[in-house]
Amino acid sequence: MEREAFILEAKRTPFGKRNGSLSGVHPVDLLANLTSRLLKDTGISSSNVDEFITGCVDQIGEQGGNVSRNAWLSSGSDESVPCCTVDKQCGSGLQAIHYAYSEVKAGIENLILAGGVENMSRVPIYSNLLAQGSPKTRNLVERYNLTADWFSQHMAAEKVAEKFGITRAHLDQYSLESHQRALKSRDLISKELYPVETGEPGRVLSDDEGVRKDTSIEKLSALRTISPDFKLITAGNASQISDGASLSVIASQQFIDNNKIKPKARIVAAASVGVDPILMLHGVIPATFKVLERAGMKLDDIDLFEVNEAFASVPLAWVKGTGVETDRLNVNGGAVAIGHPLGATGSRLIGTLINTLKARGKRHGLVAICEGGGMANSMIIEVI
Repeated sequence: MEREAFILEAKRTPFGKRNGSLSGVHPVDLLANLTSRLLKDTGISSSNVDEFITGCVDQIGEQGGNVSRNAWLSSGSDESVPCCTVDKQCGSGLQAIHYAYSEVKAGIENLILAGGVENMSRVPIYSNLLAQGSPKTRNLVERYNLTADWFSQHMAAEKVAEKFGITRAHLDQYSLESHQRALKSRDLISKELYPVETGEPGRVLSDDEGVRKDTSIEKLSALRTISPDFKLITAGNASQISDGASLSVIASQQFIDNNKIKPKARIVAAASVGVDPILMLHGVIPATFKVLERAGMKLDDIDLFEVNEAFASVPLAWVKGTGVETDRLNVNGGAVAIGHPLGATGSRLIGTLINTLKARGKRHGLVAICEGGGMANSMIIEVI
């Protein structure tokens, strides 16, 4: 018999900008400190947790050796709890929650902490790809005419923009609005944050560090593209390289009843898709429709959407592919302004969505994230 899966809480660190305030904090410590604080505030004993699942893309060096397990032990939590680290590229954190949802729904477990971590200042993106050798094989080269070591997300962002008729002006205007929305919603966003000690004496990071007060359409439009081969994609209309961690507490009805805890939301449905790995980033569109079909819902049934801003072209293409107006999309800004510490983003979106739905008196929200290699995942939640 299938059971329901609920979200008891969703918290995160502020996201630090590249080489910024959190660059001096070990990624294991980022996740461990968040874990111990979350357990303390929810009153949950670590011995009652059935599993600890977190996403992390670059699993090498400080983030190697199952960073989930290292963070759990470093937090002082019960060593009998098993831990797993997930790599599903940008959707790793959401996939961790997807796995937790599946296990609780299937009756395998009753309580799972799921989320993710990435300190991109200390473990740069593609560190595991560049360490030794290449995942490129003759079959991949022949099938996709692959010239680089791996599929280029930057090129995909450019191609997606071209495919959906999105101009540089559209990208820059959307990026400006992401910063403006993030600034306006700082009081609301603060509800999902735990301040982090930066490692410098007396210095604490309390807000997302990448949100810019002084950006303008003039500044964004003056930025050069990331290379001469590009016409559209700049650092200003792409997600920010960031550092941070996030976690969600996923529980069964049995755990809720036994512990008399009121959940914040119910997970309605989850889905994953694969798409052409060259174009790759448009996967959020079929992922949206797949999770809606699983839930027996339509676009009009969803009050708010969070579509990860890996690049501004992704949500803009999603708008064209779904017909949803932007007044229901990323209403608090997104990764262009807030940042995108890869493994941590999925649970961040869940926490943001829960708080925003509650603040607006709304009920249903949908999250979708595109992923490297031509994939995407999605989830629908219902606030309690």
